[in-house]
Amino acid sequence: MLVIVGYVVVLGAVFGGFALAGGHLAALLQPIELLMIAGGAFGAFFVGNTSKAVKATLKAFPTVFKGSKYTKALYMELMALLYELLGKIRKEGLMSIERDVDSPGESPIFSKYPKITADHHVIEFMTDYLRIMVSGNLNAMEIENLMDVEIETHHHEALVPAHVITKMGEGLPAFGIVAAVMGVVHTMESVGAPPSELGMLIAHALVGTFLGILLAYGFIGPLGNLIEQKAEESTKMFQTIKVTLLANLNGYAPAMAVEFGRKALNSTERPGFTELEEHVKQKR
Repeated sequence: MLVIVGYVVVLGAVFGGFALAGGHLAALLQPIELLMIAGGAFGAFFVGNTSKAVKATLKAFPTVFKGSKYTKALYMELMALLYELLGKIRKEGLMSIERDVDSPGESPIFSKYPKITADHHVIEFMTDYLRIMVSGNLNAMEIENLMDVEIETHHHEALVPAHVITKMGEGLPAFGIVAAVMGVVHTMESVGAPPSELGMLIAHALVGTFLGILLAYGFIGPLGNLIEQKAEESTKMFQTIKVTLLANLNGYAPAMAVEFGRKALNSTERPGFTELEEHVKQKR
């Protein structure tokens, strides 16, 4: 929603200001210029990226029009799930969660938290390390190093669409110049035309530069920044799980381990200590 609002503000400010200054909006309507700029940018997008990067970008693009799913309520669900799993381990031993970890879809614990189980990346990350804890073959330091590597890999993959779109936005002003040059070439071909017609042709050529810059900094560039922010948000889920499980491995009780995880959250989504405690008790 904010993306649409932002686009409306950009269009209103730019074209509204042009109209208030006495400009004719019809002069900016140049579909051929737009075709050259957009077509060149999309062509370069496919040339400059692997099929994996193209697919990831096309998949990430629709998400920019949706609000963030990483809310305080979601993190409280995550904390409650971790608390319940660690509580079961403390009471019944590590082997007690083996069936839950192997089949989270059939687990009575995981089934209580549908918002978490809907994210298969989070569930896979959590169950993989719980399974390692059950096996008992690695110590806390080794598990932490392995978690860091996996989180870094996830973060790198999540940032690919942001880098692709940002690079695409950076190229748009250049394609705008290309369109402008093509317009100037067309103007020079018509050098014998009346001055009024030549003036119109030059104006059309300059629109190419204008459109390239507007699309780059008003539309495509901000999308790359937004997708990067969403990637940072998704990484926070894994960091929270990491901190909580490591605290448990180091001997802290479930309530204190969850408190470690709570402290890893951003202040905008972090619940209060009492708020989280009451939520966990209700879920139990």
